[in-house]
Amino acid sequence: MEVKTDTKEKFHAIRVVSSHLTANMAADLYEQLAPILQTSIPNVVLNVKDVKHLDEDAAELVVKLQQHFYDNNASFVICNINREVEDFLEKANLLELMNITPTESEAWDIVQMEEIERELLNDEGDEI
Repeated sequence: MEVKTDTKEKFHAIRVVSSHLTANMAADLYEQLAPILQTSIPNVVLNVKDVKHLDEDAAELVVKLQQHFYDNNASFVICNINREVEDFLEKANLLELMNITPTESEAWDIVQMEEIERELLNDEGDEI
């Protein structure tokens, strides 16, 4: 599966370069992104502006991938989702499980806020 990666100071901006995201492609995406958790910049912004269709199994894998990041104290924000995909996710009851923003800029803001929140929570834990 082809993705374009741009590493920023606090996150990796990953853009899916495909109009249809299948379950196999989502599994490949999972395999490509999971190792990011072991890097010094473990956060991901997933830009899906090119995706026009996705399979329900693919959507479920993206939800699992996002949860895997949050379980490991890292951010995973999806941005630039098109209306058809958003409607599909809503009907599949998956939309509310995803951390979605309208633009990549807003996704960056979410990652930065979550980073600050994690730092503050860690500082509070050290004081107890």
